[in-house]
Amino acid sequence: MSTPRPGDGPFEPDGVDWQPVSPRLATARLATTAIVLGVPLLAAAVTAVLTGATWVWAFPAAIAVLGLWIAVLVPRQVRAIGYAERADDLLIRKGIVFRSMVVVPYGRMQYVDVQAGPLGRAFGIAQVQLHTASPGTDAAIDGLPPQEAARLRDQLASRGEARLAGL
Repeated sequence: MSTPRPGDGPFEPDGVDWQPVSPRLATARLATTAIVLGVPLLAAAVTAVLTGATWVWAFPAAIAVLGLWIAVLVPRQVRAIGYAERADDLLIRKGIVFRSMVVVPYGRMQYVDVQAGPLGRAFGIAQVQLHTASPGTDAAIDGLPPQEAARLRDQLASRGEARLAGL
């Protein structure tokens, strides 16, 4: 797959300086995967050992292959996530195969949340969630260091208030 270039279709507008998210997001997602797949892998391996049938090893092998696939895919997915603050709007992009870019005008923002669950706090990352009048807007930036999440929240809230005051 080729590296995106400036002006490369609708997902790479000219003159946009994309900010990446923290690589710790990949570590957190891989830890979640290890937890979710570890229990079935262990159960399948114990079952294969106890039954003694060779064909039963297909189940733990399939789970292990799935885990390896996820281990390769997740870091690439995290590197594809980025955001850019422009004069009038915020751009959020994500995806490798199924790419998406969300453009949120500052004047449409109603409020901005910062969230961090137990796993996020353990890995030192947070999520910034933008809320607009449209319930279908998927405007969230996951995997930001807490200081950057707080700065972005304050910056977006202040820009949103300034745009609303001008209406």
